[in-house]
Amino acid sequence: MTVQSTPRIVLTVEEAAERLGIGRTLMYALVKSGEVESIAIGRLRRIPLDALDDVVERLRHILPKNNG
Repeated sequence: MTVQSTPRIVLTVEEAAERLGIGRTLMYALVKSGEVESIAIGRLRRIPLDALDDVVERLRHILPKNNG
C-alpha cells in the first residue's frame, strides 16, 4: 500500500463532480461546453483543482444573491 505524500492537483471528472456536489452527467456536460476547464493526459480527462474554484467564483458573480 502506498501513501500519497503530496495532494493531487488534478481530479477525475467524477471526483470533481463530487466536490461540487453535482452529478457526473452534469459535470461531463460542463466540461464538454467548456464551462469547466479540463486537460487531457494521454487518453484521460482530468480537471485541475483551481478550475473548480474558477467555476464557483464565476457562478457567484452570475447568479443573483439570495436575500431571503
